[in-house]
Amino acid sequence: MPNRDCLTAPALAVVIPFYNEQDSVAALLTEVERALAGQIDYELIAVDDGSTDDTVSVLTLAAGRVANLRVVRLPRNRGQSAALASGIHAARAPLIATLDGDGQNPPADIARLVDAYRQHDPAGRCVVVGWRRTRNDSALRRLSSRVANRLRGALLGDGCPDTGCGLKVFARDDFLALPRFRHMHRFLPALFVRAGARVISVPVAHRPRRAGRSKYGVRNRLWTGLLDMAGVYWLQRRACRIEYEVDDV
Repeated sequence: MPNRDCLTAPALAVVIPFYNEQDSVAALLTEVERALAGQIDYELIAVDDGSTDDTVSVLTLAAGRVANLRVVRLPRNRGQSAALASGIHAARAPLIATLDGDGQNPPADIARLVDAYRQHDPAGRCVVVGWRRTRNDSALRRLSSRVANRLRGALLGDGCPDTGCGLKVFARDDFLALPRFRHMHRFLPALFVRAGARVISVPVAHRPRRAGRSKYGVRNRLWTGLLDMAGVYWLQRRACRIEYEVDDV
């Protein structure tokens, strides 16, 4: 197991899941390196989620030239939640930043979310979530996301206007204490609220996909999303928070 000594671990781990993103990998990793070099002590963890294209080959080549890069490989496609959890579990840093592998969120915004986390965390635990106020997606995706966010906010009360944004910052230990299930990444703000954390939304840029194809659509998200939402609502209703004081004798 890696040495998690706080004196040797980096301050931040940037975790990026990739699934069949061979044309996006190299440019995105280089962009992260340029955005964070000299700004913060970080490690970069790229997770291959069982890709069937040349994503693994591109990651292998990148490992020799991109600073602080570690590659985690899943033997077959497990989904974004499993890929994120695998990368976060492998991280040595106490603070995590997540980023989608499609390159639509500029890595330059990572530092802004880290700053927001550091400003708010002393007052209590929090998760900082990117807010794509102006989205460069199809009209159908924008509409479906708007409806989903409103329904999710009304039912789960997470106070997050854009829970689907892949750019998030939170403590590693806080994430590892959350319940695990498929598609949990879509409900991270609600799960953090359930655990007693605050949700901080920070406006971020969003750009068109430069390469590859989206893995998500209305059809493959609607019914599973509704089922998952009902499950998270049940978890919230059954939350058990432990509060106690220890008296030294």
